[in-house]
Amino acid sequence: MAGQQFQYDDSGNTSFYFLTSFVGLLVIPATFYLWPRDQNDEERRIKTLGKVHRNCLWYRLRSGKSGHSAIPTLKKIGLISGWVLLCCLLYKVSIIENREKEYNPYEVLGVDPGASVAEIKKQYRQLSLKHHPDKGGDEVLFMRIAKAYAALTDEESRKNWEEYGNPDGPQATTFGIALPSWIVDQKNSMLVLAVYGFAFMVILPVVVGTWWYRSVRYSGDQILIHTTQLYMHFMNRTPNMNMKRLIMVLTAAFEFDPRSNKEAVMRPTDNVEIPQLIRELGNVNEKKKELPFCLPYSVKSRVLLLAHLSRLEISQTLEEDYWFVIRKCPTLLQEMINVGCQLTMMANTRGGIHAPRLETIENCMKLSQMLVQSLWESKSPLLQLPLFEEEHLKYCLSKKYKVRTIQDLVSMKDADRRNMLRFLSEEKYEEVLAVLGNFPHVTMKIKLQVLDDEDSSNITAGSIVTVTVALKREDMTAIFEKEQEQSACMNEEQENDDIQGAAGAKSKKKAWQKNKGAKKLAKSKKKKQTKKKGVTQTTQQPAEQQKQKPKHSQANGSVVAGNDPAHREEEDDDLSDKGSESEEETTNKDSQSEKDDDSDKETEHEEKDDEAEWEALQQSIQRRERALLETKSKITHPVHTLYFPEEKQEWWWLYIADRKEHTLISMPYHVCTLQEEEEIELKFSAPYKPGNYQYSVILRSDSYMGLDLIRPLKFEVQEAKQIPETHPQWDIPETEEEEEDQEDSEGIEDSEEEEEDND
Repeated sequence: MAGQQFQYDDSGNTSFYFLTSFVGLLVIPATFYLWPRDQNDEERRIKTLGKVHRNCLWYRLRSGKSGHSAIPTLKKIGLISGWVLLCCLLYKVSIIENREKEYNPYEVLGVDPGASVAEIKKQYRQLSLKHHPDKGGDEVLFMRIAKAYAALTDEESRKNWEEYGNPDGPQATTFGIALPSWIVDQKNSMLVLAVYGFAFMVILPVVVGTWWYRSVRYSGDQILIHTTQLYMHFMNRTPNMNMKRLIMVLTAAFEFDPRSNKEAVMRPTDNVEIPQLIRELGNVNEKKKELPFCLPYSVKSRVLLLAHLSRLEISQTLEEDYWFVIRKCPTLLQEMINVGCQLTMMANTRGGIHAPRLETIENCMKLSQMLVQSLWESKSPLLQLPLFEEEHLKYCLSKKYKVRTIQDLVSMKDADRRNMLRFLSEEKYEEVLAVLGNFPHVTMKIKLQVLDDEDSSNITAGSIVTVTVALKREDMTAIFEKEQEQSACMNEEQENDDIQGAAGAKSKKKAWQKNKGAKKLAKSKKKKQTKKKGVTQTTQQPAEQQKQKPKHSQANGSVVAGNDPAHREEEDDDLSDKGSESEEETTNKDSQSEKDDDSDKETEHEEKDDEAEWEALQQSIQRRERALLETKSKITHPVHTLYFPEEKQEWWWLYIADRKEHTLISMPYHVCTLQEEEEIELKFSAPYKPGNYQYSVILRSDSYMGLDLIRPLKFEVQEAKQIPETHPQWDIPETEEEEEDQEDSEGIEDSEEEEEDND
């Protein structure tokens, strides 16, 4: 369109459309995700947990903070203000639409589009008399009426309206800018340029740089890369770490160094309080000159961790640092286990790397249990229960009860348990039972198979073995209920025995009389058995022979009547031959039928086995697909921890190990979704030497002490099937000449084989 002009919308009304859409995209999702949930639900959950976990440190901290946080109120105020702004923008947009309606002279005059000039003049006369300013009408409306009348009575303007939609003819195209009008104004150009440069040349590079800096420094689990390298160095250097060395390496993490982490703080009071804790703890290797174990941050974090394990009181000035160290240690221990697994895999694939021993990785898992329960490994697991102290263990470890584990305490009878815990009042005893009933009881079922092989039960050298572990988690209360049912059944049986004993006491006999009666009964039984044997032997004769006996006697009778002994002997021989032939035929038929039945049964069993293997393969594939698609919640069951400052969920480690060789067979799988039932697949490559092997499937808790499960895994490795060096289907000729030569050679071989057969 030649001569077309472009005009911008200087009013800036178009910017309201952009602002409305932008604010809506922010406010609607933010309301869905950030609107505070009902605090009553959280309070109810805390109250339900209070029945069991009210002695836990994390519960006391959580209940003390509940109802006093201002963050939910601030969130609500921010979201409500955002919705108010969105409503204002929507109202502004609706006004703009009303103001900028398309101009239509026919609608202004109130006539039809095909009206004649006379009808237009008549309607204009009526409206002018009504809306003229001299008669009290609206001046703006009268001007619009006059303009519409002029546009429809003039032929040229009416033609422009019909062709271009405007009485004045073609107009310039206008474009709206989605920015306020003051930004486009030339007076504010320098200010707008400065803001633009600051936003895109300062703020954006800083944001991208900080994101890149954090992504380079931290791993996926928000652990410093330097900490991971530190753990890898020491685990490669000392593959077999004892618990003291492991604690030193753990607390040397750079997360506790103020130079690497701003959350870590070194206080002036540390020079007084840390030495006091060292004197109470004893030897903590604070004078060790090896880096970084001798640095102040490492000594401080190590002392706080040892004080936690010893359940020492911490002063208020150290309380914040103490909680920071204890909260950070579980994730650091998980990182140490991951590093140990990586080193094991690297050592198996290439040389020059020392794989950590099984004891080192298991010490990391045990240290996690010790950390959560604030107990040393040598202490009794009964101290995980509330109201239990060291002085109370003498009642449990006495010769009468010999209770050393949680399982021993659960398996006791209620009367014996109450007698043993007589130092507790009735309320405290019920509280201990409530906590004990909340402890986990896990059962484990193991299935071993080779999924990629035709015979899944046959394990060959070097094959990939899949171990499917089915875990079922219950509370200890289920064991209590089973024991109560068993005790009730035992009581009923004892009552019945007592009643029967009282009835039989009247007819008691002397000892020698009982022996005589027993001897008589034994003799009568023997006689009956011998009689029964004779009857069974006679009845077991075949019915065919019994039918043939009268025929044989009739034949003999006729021969005797003829007085011909030679003829009689020939008939006897013929009959005996016929009888033997018939018996052989029947036995052959029976054996063939039995063989046919056996073959049919074998084929049926093979078909059933194939169907079962196929179903197992399909189920495993479906399980993998579901595991990839589903994301299960990691909230399982809160752990009862007396001195841990955070709510800890109940998680487990599952792995396969060779305890004789002190090596890992499969990498530990962190089970974080075991609420009731869970099925996990562990894979490992079978040994390359045939023979019998025994591994161990181990389930370890990361929170409780003394509840680990170890199950043997026995299997036999057979020799792998040898693949033939040449296969007729793989000898593919490349040219036609080779095909002809191959056919000629095959024909010669066939003719030679025929000649050999004829010979």
